[in-house]
Amino acid sequence: MLDTALLDDLGRALGPGLRLDQAALEAAATDDSGLRHPPQAVFFPRNADEIARLMGLSTRYGFPVTPRGAGTGLCGGCLAREGGLVVDTTAMARILSVDTINGVAVVEPGVVTKTLRDAAATVGLFYPPDPASFATCTLGGNAATNAGGPACVKYGVTRDYVLGLTAVLPDGEILKTGVATRKGVVGYDLAGLLVGSEGTLGIITELTLKLIPHPREVRTAVALFADARAAVAAVSAVMTSGICPSAVEFLDRACLGLVTELLPFKLPGDDAALLLLEVDGDPDTAARDIGRVAAICRDSRALSVLPADDAARREQLWDIRRQTSTRIHESAPVYLSEDTVVPIARIPDLIDALPGLAQRFGLTVYAFGHAGDGNIHVNVTGEAGSRERGHALVRALVAAVLSLGGTMSGEHGVGITKQPFIDMELSPRSLALQQGLKRLFDPDSRLNPGKVLPR
Repeated sequence: MLDTALLDDLGRALGPGLRLDQAALEAAATDDSGLRHPPQAVFFPRNADEIARLMGLSTRYGFPVTPRGAGTGLCGGCLAREGGLVVDTTAMARILSVDTINGVAVVEPGVVTKTLRDAAATVGLFYPPDPASFATCTLGGNAATNAGGPACVKYGVTRDYVLGLTAVLPDGEILKTGVATRKGVVGYDLAGLLVGSEGTLGIITELTLKLIPHPREVRTAVALFADARAAVAAVSAVMTSGICPSAVEFLDRACLGLVTELLPFKLPGDDAALLLLEVDGDPDTAARDIGRVAAICRDSRALSVLPADDAARREQLWDIRRQTSTRIHESAPVYLSEDTVVPIARIPDLIDALPGLAQRFGLTVYAFGHAGDGNIHVNVTGEAGSRERGHALVRALVAAVLSLGGTMSGEHGVGITKQPFIDMELSPRSLALQQGLKRLFDPDSRLNPGKVLPR
C-alpha cells in the first residue's frame, strides 16, 4: 500500500505527472468491463525515462504498478486489482515518424489508433488493425492486448504490424527489441512476446509499426438471411471461394432488434440475421470481387444482397455495426462480453448452442462479430443480481467453444474476467512455463499483478 509518507516521496521524485486527486483516481478505476478497482495514485509520464524512474521506485518500495492506455478494454486488464499506482500512457501521444519509403511508422503508446490510420492515409499508406474502439483506443493498449478487429480477416492483428518496440521492464531497465525492417530473426522474438502480454512483462513506450499501401477502392454489401444459422453457414462458402474479403461481420436477430430504427432496409422475418461484407483492392478487382461475394451469398440462401453504393451508405452500415456493442452494453444492468473463436466450419455449431445456454441460465445472449475468422462475440446480459449466473453461463460457453476446437479469446485478452477459465484451455505444463516467464521478468510480481495467469 502507498502510505502518506511514500506518496510524498513519490511526488517529489516524479513531479507534477503524479496525481492523487479524486477525479484522476476515479477515471483510472474502471474500463469497459464494468469492473471497478481504484488505485491510490495515477502517474502520467512524458517519456520512457520517467517510467524507468517509476519502476525503480517500485523496486525500492515494493508497490504494484498497473499500465493503462485509454481504458477501452473489456477484461479489466488495466485496473489496479491489488491497489498501488496506475501509470497512464495517454500523454505520450506523438507520432514520431512516418517513413513513406520503407513503410514504417514510429509512435508513442498513447497515439490513438485512428490518428495513425488517418496520418498514414494522407501519404497513401494503410495501418489495418481496427478494434471497435479504434477512434479512442491507443496503440500501446492495442499492442498490450494484441488487438484485432474486422479487418484482421484479411490483414491480421496488431502483432502482425509490430516490427519492434521499446519497453520498460519491471526492474526499471529500458529494453529495445525487434527490428525496423520487414524481416529479422536474430535471437528470440522478445517483441512478439511483449505484444499480447497485457502489461505483465513490461510497459511499452515506443512502437515501430509496419504500414502497407492503402487500398484504392473499397466495396461493401449486406446479405440478409432467414436466420443466424443460414448466415454463418454462408461464411465458409465465402472464405473458400478464392476471394479474401477485408471484412465479414455477423449480426444475429437479437442484435438487430437493438438497432432496428437505424437499418436502411426492412428485415425479412422475425429471425433474420445478416452478414456485412467488404472487399478492397484496385477498382476493377474490388467491383468484380463484391459481385462474386454477392453471388455466393445468394447461392447460400441469402434472401437479398444489398450493395452500399457510396461512402455515406458504407459508413452508415459500419456505424450500425459499431453501435451494436454499445446498445447491448446499455440494455441491462449486467453485461459480460466474450470474444470466442471457433474454426470457421464450426461457427454454425456455436450458434446452435447459444439459445440453449440462454434458456438454461435465464439470461439474454447476443452473437455478432468477425465471422470471417471465426471470432464470434457472445455478449450476455441480465437483470441486477444475475452476474453469478452470467459467469456460470460463460464457463459453459468456454467449455462448448473448446469442445469445438476453439479458444476463449481472440482479441480482448484475459485480464481479470477470463482468468478463472484459463486452466480450461491451457495445460498445467503450459501454465507452468508461462508462470516461469512472468517470474523471470518480474520476480516480485509488481507489474500488473493479478492478471492473466493464476499465481
